[in-house]
Amino acid sequence: MIEYLPRSKQHTELYLTQFGIEECIAGHEFGPAVRTHYLLHYVFEGKGIFEVNGIRHCIEPGQSFLICPHVVTYYQADPIHPWSYGWIGFHGTLAESLLAQAGLTLASPVLHYEDKNRINQCLHEMMQSAENSKARETRLMGLLYLMLSMLIENSRHTLPVPVTSQAEVYVEQVKDFIEMNFSQKITVEDIAHWVGLNRSYLCSLFTKFTAISIQDYLIQYRMDTAATMLSSTDHTVGNIARSVGYSDPLLFSKIFKKIKGSSPREYRSASLLHTHMPFE
Repeated sequence: MIEYLPRSKQHTELYLTQFGIEECIAGHEFGPAVRTHYLLHYVFEGKGIFEVNGIRHCIEPGQSFLICPHVVTYYQADPIHPWSYGWIGFHGTLAESLLAQAGLTLASPVLHYEDKNRINQCLHEMMQSAENSKARETRLMGLLYLMLSMLIENSRHTLPVPVTSQAEVYVEQVKDFIEMNFSQKITVEDIAHWVGLNRSYLCSLFTKFTAISIQDYLIQYRMDTAATMLSSTDHTVGNIARSVGYSDPLLFSKIFKKIKGSSPREYRSASLLHTHMPFE
């Protein structure tokens, strides 16, 4: 059984193109040929061969083999013990990265995954998803991510991690916290508590690596966000002030003028004038 799917217009990062399950006849083969998407087979029973880049892989139960886009491959079921397998075809900007996390690449296209029941269950749930057409695409996306996450969890392969000092990690954590919570009434003390360091030590560390204090970074981030909102939306100054963490619009306007050199209303007017300025 095979089902082909239309290309997703909602999900460019990862989307299914087809899936299926098949009990192959002895000697069943495909190729040499190329595909335009990723195709991942998982062998439940039987065996066969898979050839890519001049290398022949003998595939047995519990193994997956990956076909990459635009690469010539060939595979054939064993003439005595032909395989039965399930497969998923997919593509998207995240596909290569997720496969690499599972240890699957063009140079290493085969992996072993012991729990065939979980793979089988996911494929059958994909088939049954046709019963719920309203949410089917979302359901299929979830199952695709689930299958890839199972392979990633199973993998002994680890991607190289950039060498980063612990101090740099703390600095990034501060930035992440501010970017996620700048609209709230957060303090440097809140940030230090979340990172798990003494306030004075964290402030010293952050300033050393960024040449700006945590408080100034927070204010700058808020004012940059407010500036973007002023030039791209028609929200009131009061609404923008509250959106970036200031309950008092007058205090917000005072700080904005200090940082940006003009009041919020003047900044908006200048932005609109610049946007509508004719080309010379």
